[in-house]
Amino acid sequence: MLELADVVRRYGDVYLEKFAHDMPPSHRRALQDIRHCRTEVLGGHVYLCNHCGHRQYAYHSCKNRSCPKCQADDTKLWMERRRQELLAVPYFHVVFTLPKEFRELVRRHQKTLYGALMKAAAKSLMKLAADPRYVGGQLGILAVLHTWTGTLTYHPHVHCLVPAGGVSQDQRWLSARKDYLVPVDALSLIFRGMFLQMARQALPRENLSDLGGPKKWVTYCKPAVQGTEKVLRYLARYVHRVALANSRLLRIEGERVTFRYQDRGKQQRTTMTLPALEFLRRFLQHVLPRGTHKVRYYGFWSPSHRPLLRRIQLVTGVSPIPTATQDNASNQTLQEDLESSDGHKTCPCCHKGILVLIEILPRQARPPP
Repeated sequence: MLELADVVRRYGDVYLEKFAHDMPPSHRRALQDIRHCRTEVLGGHVYLCNHCGHRQYAYHSCKNRSCPKCQADDTKLWMERRRQELLAVPYFHVVFTLPKEFRELVRRHQKTLYGALMKAAAKSLMKLAADPRYVGGQLGILAVLHTWTGTLTYHPHVHCLVPAGGVSQDQRWLSARKDYLVPVDALSLIFRGMFLQMARQALPRENLSDLGGPKKWVTYCKPAVQGTEKVLRYLARYVHRVALANSRLLRIEGERVTFRYQDRGKQQRTTMTLPALEFLRRFLQHVLPRGTHKVRYYGFWSPSHRPLLRRIQLVTGVSPIPTATQDNASNQTLQEDLESSDGHKTCPCCHKGILVLIEILPRQARPPP
């Protein structure tokens, strides 16, 4: 199967020669990591089958959060941890989108404004939901930052998963309506005001009034898929999604790359072909700066409110959060399952023998990004 790494290996050096002087370190690191992911450069292990003598090489992953190959394993581990935090209640999916007039400003100040975007989305939602006419309590919010469309154009927005209910000041569970959380028109106004206020405080030298933009900002809210396991998979799809999955790549011909995407207007899958360097440019603009958090938790889902979350789970009929020892054991078991499914136990050649570790391959020295 064609992979993003194939495109990087073929055209990455040309891209670096042309644009290296303007590239942030995170972009250079992403190209380097994706190029070397699961190759001998990163080192690994050599296994020998005790039945047929087959040698199995298992190279290390790059662990870069923009690498399509690394996200599948991360998703499984993440889902196992989050399974202990869900509630047996309906959920809502809320999306906050910035107007196109603000996209260039956010692109120039990513480390500052990505955080402001996520915080403004969560705070506006919590402020409106605190009104007794809607929920009347504190929400739990999982916010995920996305910056792309299907064609890899720059489009910063935030996806939020929200349980249908909140916690009152005296820590009672208050259920929201199953098909209605908050009015989106009012939410848009509050979100607009909060983001502009945070942006002005963070960037006092920027004249935001010159940007104009629509008075009404776009927000979207609808019930999410229901059922604990379905919600978990729905959520993981957003949290660990990268700008381009390997499955969407179709072919490399000459200096051009063709990939598949979902046309939202026509409600059908279609293809797009781009010059290789333009394709890499579009992909790299969605690599987040180092230290930028893509996922944030607010309200009773915040890490500081674990005891409160446990009480909510007891009230709504979900088993308590396991202890750290239980959680680590679960993750260890899951990791062993992943290794077994990767062929590190049973020989993939004869399917009879056991793979025995015979050599550890050292990591090769790489130039700095």
